[in-house]
Amino acid sequence: MKIISWNVNGIRAVHKKGFLDWFKKENADIVCIQETKADGEQFPKDLREIDGYNFYFSAGGRKGYSGTAVWSKIKPVAASASIENEKFDNEGRIVRLDFEDFVLFNIYFPNGGSGEERLQYKLDFYDYFIDFVKKIKKNIIICGDYNTAHFPIDLARPKQNEETSGFMPAERKKLDNLADAGFVDTFRYFHKEPDNYTWWDYKTAARERNVGWRIDYFFISKNFTSNLKSASIETAVKGSDHCPISIEIK
Repeated sequence: MKIISWNVNGIRAVHKKGFLDWFKKENADIVCIQETKADGEQFPKDLREIDGYNFYFSAGGRKGYSGTAVWSKIKPVAASASIENEKFDNEGRIVRLDFEDFVLFNIYFPNGGSGEERLQYKLDFYDYFIDFVKKIKKNIIICGDYNTAHFPIDLARPKQNEETSGFMPAERKKLDNLADAGFVDTFRYFHKEPDNYTWWDYKTAARERNVGWRIDYFFISKNFTSNLKSASIETAVKGSDHCPISIEIK
């Protein structure tokens, strides 16, 4: 089973850049996207009705902001857009699908770069979410844009960004906490080398120079790693300031 995650930075924009062609070529079992920036009316109709897939999405209360969506060939036992907390449910950041063998969370974690209030919201989101998933007694897959680089190896210029949201000690600690709660970074499970990133700043043409950050992840339950076959960063795919990431499980 192949699962893909991608922050598309606007589904309508990436739709015009060949998203559907890419989607069909990949033929993945599950595709998760973040930052759709579209509610139900704005989401392109041909993407909501892709043959062979069940479609689920969550939109924020503000038009053109946040949003997550999942396509799955396998019909889940249950689906929701909630982690049972109105404070964190109302921005369209969550799609949860419960399958027979695992629970999938597609999460667009908050960005803390627009001031102290949003940074605290991000940290609180992490705390609540980690406590929430710890109570689930099934294997779990958590994919999405985490908006945090975990270790110095996960961004091109760690020293220059120690006080930048996305690499602050308080943010990185939350990924430590996730690992301590029994979750494994699937990419690092296979790949220990540097210079692997998933986001590059548009404004500085950083992608051409590979001056990036690895802020998109699949974390899975430690007990589920025996089912993990591979984890990849698909840097060749363009259309967003992020690139897709993927895992294969058996």
